[in-house]
Amino acid sequence: MEINKRSECPISFGLDIFGDKWSLLIIRDIMFWEKNTYGAFINSGEKIATNILADRLVKLENAGIIEKQEHPESRAKHFYKLTKKGIDLMPILMEIIVWSDKYTEVPREAKLFSKLVKKNRQDLIKKISLGLLAHLQKPSKLSK
Repeated sequence: MEINKRSECPISFGLDIFGDKWSLLIIRDIMFWEKNTYGAFINSGEKIATNILADRLVKLENAGIIEKQEHPESRAKHFYKLTKKGIDLMPILMEIIVWSDKYTEVPREAKLFSKLVKKNRQDLIKKISLGLLAHLQKPSKLSK
């Protein structure tokens, strides 16, 4: 699927692919919370509407950010994983967390994670990325 660019600006182009809040929250759910099914995404705290979720999953899959696989435990479900391209968005999400911690009130867990990011960003990115890359080979934790 070809993405229609609004301009040649790399920021604009990135936002065309992953720039709406729902796409970033789906990426967050897979990346940090190990959610990987439609039902798990629906049950996230932000209460995404089913039609928006379905649309964003297709959009992210077509952009090569996530991939959809058959669920190993149910033929009625699909299993979603980040691709390498999706995993490479991790530094952006981490910077959003750090920025939010600096300028807004965030929960204690987010503050602790922000502190870890600021202290040891590269090692944390490497550790989480390796776990996500291992999941590209086969499903490990399955969400309901």
